[in-house]
Amino acid sequence: MNDHQIKVSFHGGTGWVTGANFLLENVAESREETTKILIDCGMYQGSEEAQALNYADFVYDPADIDILIITHAHADHIGRVPKLVKDGFKGKIYSTDATRDITEIMFQDSLKIISYEAKKQNIEPMYARADVNKALSLWKTVSFHDPVSLPNGFTVTLYHAGHILGSAMAKFNYGSKNILFTGDIGNSPDPLLRDTETIDDADYMIIESVYGDRNHEDKEQRIEKLKEAINETIAKKGILMIPSFALERTQNILYVINNLIEDGEVPQVPVFLDSPLAIDITHVFKKYPELFNDDVQARMKTDPDVFSFPGFVETHSVEESKAIMRKPSPKIIVSSAGMSHAGRIIHHEKQYLDDPENMLLFIGYQAVGTPGRILQDGAKKMKLLGTEVEIKAQVRTISGYSAHKDSEHLVEFVSHSAERLKHVFVAMGEPKASLFLVQRIRDYLGVKATAPDQDDSVILDMS
Repeated sequence: MNDHQIKVSFHGGTGWVTGANFLLENVAESREETTKILIDCGMYQGSEEAQALNYADFVYDPADIDILIITHAHADHIGRVPKLVKDGFKGKIYSTDATRDITEIMFQDSLKIISYEAKKQNIEPMYARADVNKALSLWKTVSFHDPVSLPNGFTVTLYHAGHILGSAMAKFNYGSKNILFTGDIGNSPDPLLRDTETIDDADYMIIESVYGDRNHEDKEQRIEKLKEAINETIAKKGILMIPSFALERTQNILYVINNLIEDGEVPQVPVFLDSPLAIDITHVFKKYPELFNDDVQARMKTDPDVFSFPGFVETHSVEESKAIMRKPSPKIIVSSAGMSHAGRIIHHEKQYLDDPENMLLFIGYQAVGTPGRILQDGAKKMKLLGTEVEIKAQVRTISGYSAHKDSEHLVEFVSHSAERLKHVFVAMGEPKASLFLVQRIRDYLGVKATAPDQDDSVILDMS
């Protein structure tokens, strides 16, 4: 038997953007000589099937898993970790410090939603507070570039992914070769974060493909387009609604608005951050200035709080959120959820989408089937909180704020290891995006690439 073979199984994030869940294990004679490592354990999101998939049993026995590596704290990478614990996992969990801090906030928020939905549907929740607490008790934090020795000859090293605060790519060494799990990799240069690190020595790679089939607009345009949207709305004395993911996108937008107002590029108007989750996460960002890029760190020398500015208001309570309606226009409301599928943004959309003076500005990916995608695709009417609303407000999208690399830059990322790569597995994208990227990697780089199906397994030679 070859002593240096590993098996990789694709138990999530295949044929979907969400639900990342990969199992890495060495091929050995006995269980004692085998180490089973999960990379991410995320929720499925954005479809009617998602809940059934999230509640389903894992196809492996969670009690058999020795190690769980978390690349970053988005729900589609961490959302089923407490269920994994509930179902028997008792191994070690590794991530960066920032990921651990954000995860704790995300779990508490998710617990409230899961408990509410379960009560409404009269079913048992996916997990309980005890499972969240147990998961957090199993957590160990590691630094970027600091190799961690794992049982039976594995070593894992984390590298900057540039996707969200604390996000990491995980490179596993085993035998004489390595395999890189990119997690989600950032649309560098990011307004806030350090760039995605270059990896030039990967033997195998599992890469994301959210934007595998398309490119973003020029990054320089994203600030101009936001400035234009703000100035247009202010000129019409309207209301600018920005549905924004509480994690990363909100902080990016706040930073850009901070700079536009502080530098006199847009007039000072009330800007409401109407998301308790986003407020809590923003406070975590302030703990880790060393993870910001050089431009942000330079700005912080004269502007120590780059997430606050004249006119900025955090609204924690429901009463404070409702009070926004009584504030005169023009005004800007940044609120989650980013795909308009939940959260306080729906209340604002119900109130304001029927007015042509107002604007709804999407700044991120809208999954198929979500209200955000339906609005983005030009719906004329929509049922919001039981009321049919005519869509008369302008609906715009700025794609340059995506936190994911686009097709061109995904190929460029792979190219640095092209001479050494034996196989690239393209995952974490809609099928057409994954397959398009597969073809580009084959055609442009001459590297073997495939898009695995759900629960596929491959044996890789690491000798």
